[in-house]
Amino acid sequence: MDVRQFYKKIREVQGGIEEAFVFVTSLETSDGGRPGLVSEVSRELAARLLVESRVTRSLQAEIDAYRRTQQDARKAAERAELAKTIQVALIREPDRSPHDNKPGDK
Repeated sequence: MDVRQFYKKIREVQGGIEEAFVFVTSLETSDGGRPGLVSEVSRELAARLLVESRVTRSLQAEIDAYRRTQQDARKAAERAELAKTIQVALIREPDRSPHDNKPGDK
């Protein structure tokens, strides 16, 4: 493909994308790209990846699943961070001397 045509195609695809950030789903590629991974990328990067046939625009179901996964990971990280900050202090009861025993205490 001619370099001029390549960048012209990228500009055309980019012009058709209204959002600043786009959800894309990866496709299997000959260089080891794994299919089905959802990412949120800039409009410029999305256009380039679409032209290179490395991704497709994500379906709403894929976006929803991605957001749930991200939310679950964020909550787990917050719990892990909170667990680091929780401090427990054990206070030992002072030893009693034998003279401190009251009648009826054993």
